[in-house]
Amino acid sequence: MMFRPTPLPGVMEVLPAPSRDARGAFTRLWCAEDFAAAGIGFRPVQASRSDNARRHTLRGMHYQAAPRAEAKLVRCISGRVHDVVLDLRPDSPAHRRWIAVTLSAREGNALFIPPGCAHGFMTLTEDAALDYLIDAPHAPELARGVRWDDPAFGIAWPATPAVMSERDRSWPDHG
Repeated sequence: MMFRPTPLPGVMEVLPAPSRDARGAFTRLWCAEDFAAAGIGFRPVQASRSDNARRHTLRGMHYQAAPRAEAKLVRCISGRVHDVVLDLRPDSPAHRRWIAVTLSAREGNALFIPPGCAHGFMTLTEDAALDYLIDAPHAPELARGVRWDDPAFGIAWPATPAVMSERDRSWPDHG
């Protein structure tokens, strides 16, 4: 596993390092020791999956508030997605900035997202799926969001969403 820092502190692109032989490849997707060696104290307690049938489905921008703010490792396991992280940590030098990374099942890359950051994605292919490893139990009463097109953040998306929940369309402005 290789860790590539992004412009947002603590947000890392995680790249696979497959072992290949005549049978194919074997790839470690998560390892506590590798994360610890990279300075990331991540201990998942929950695994989730997002299945998305249509291209340009948008989910986000979601986060879970304290006291159960969550870190997550997000990996595309089918298709490709435009994955976005927005830094909402008030003490971060990147506060209110965002980054986007294309996650691809073919590439096997993932994003580590620390607590205090909102996350969302837009599918770039039909039948895109993502797996999540999350370090805090889901707490519906602490679920929060930022609207995908909130002008306060200016997130650039590759297309107009074709499918989106009413909840994601309705988050208030943070202006």
